[in-house]
Amino acid sequence: MDARLDHIKAHFSTLDRVMLADRRRLRRELRRLRDLVSRGEAPSDLEDRLQTLSNRIDASVDRRTQRLEALPKPDFDLDLPVLEAREEIEACVREHQVMVICGETGSGKTTQLPKICLNLGRGAGGLIGHTQPRRIAARSVSARIADELGVELGGLVGYQVRFDERHGDDTAVKVMTDGVLLAETQRDRWLDKYDTIIVDEAHERSLNIDFLLGYLKRIMPRRPDLRIIITSATIDPERFSRHFEDAPILEVSGRTYPVDVRYEPPDVDLTDTRELVRATVAAVNNVCHHGPGDVLVFLPGEREIREVAKSLEKGKDKLRSVLPLYSRLSAEEQNRVFRPGGGRRIVLATNVAETSITVPGIRYVVDPGLARLNRYSPRTRVQRLPIENISRASADQRA
Repeated sequence: MDARLDHIKAHFSTLDRVMLADRRRLRRELRRLRDLVSRGEAPSDLEDRLQTLSNRIDASVDRRTQRLEALPKPDFDLDLPVLEAREEIEACVREHQVMVICGETGSGKTTQLPKICLNLGRGAGGLIGHTQPRRIAARSVSARIADELGVELGGLVGYQVRFDERHGDDTAVKVMTDGVLLAETQRDRWLDKYDTIIVDEAHERSLNIDFLLGYLKRIMPRRPDLRIIITSATIDPERFSRHFEDAPILEVSGRTYPVDVRYEPPDVDLTDTRELVRATVAAVNNVCHHGPGDVLVFLPGEREIREVAKSLEKGKDKLRSVLPLYSRLSAEEQNRVFRPGGGRRIVLATNVAETSITVPGIRYVVDPGLARLNRYSPRTRVQRLPIENISRASADQRA
């Protein structure tokens, strides 16, 4: 009996090297056999069951070893500000379960943090989950990370959003919306298939993000091996730190360019769609006379984008193209804005272009100062999408 118990205990010591998704199930089966042997109720096929378990453990260890060997050694663009703090980030990931990274737009945190985690060997025992508030951001960020690592999208780096996904068994970095990760908790209670979770743009504070942060705090004691990285703009990161028992905060600077802000007080009510369209078209035409360069126009929603696009198409010359950007467009239509072409491009976007994604070639930004924001009404218990004035922080970020 003692020899059998020693045999079972030897398997327990191997569980630290298996895939995280297998560990809990294997430990449960080993405990069941150990308890049966301890009570003198060893099944007649104990040796066969132990051999089967041993084979599964060996296969899982081999799988993790192969994934670790397949992880690339990323090249880092040292011009990005976040990489100035790379050693501090790596030390925090090793020593702390949770860390908060506070950085402005352009710091490179969205694309570089998964690469820093890969450089530490994370992504071998489980996935590096990287959440984004919006579907278009999840797709574009995953494509950018895959491009920087020199791998094909859907392999080492993949993504999953509602109605669309590209990832496989070899995926180490999975970019997804926060809603997708929250839905996975219904099937994977302890998020066992992840060894690192990066919650990007946490300052947006949607219901999904708030629920996700609460859930992650709840499972932390049961997942001491899980690393959680929260990224936020410079708006009150201390609140996130306090939520996670005073997690360390690391601040990184943003990469900024000289911006000339020209404020034109509107003489009309911009909450009226027709007036908003008229004022926006006039502002775009005015900007186009200043010189060459693409134009990014922020608008509250799909309806306003369609109306402005229709007006711009009427007086459009052949040297400029109008490109809408909102969530209901297909992935192919959304990807058009990331491919600079000949002539001037006028990109009409919702606040999806405010964070997480960078539209190349933009020289001018037209900002009416409005956005359709997701608000939860406790009285009616439903989410609403009212048009509201944006905050000063959002205005600065758009600039």
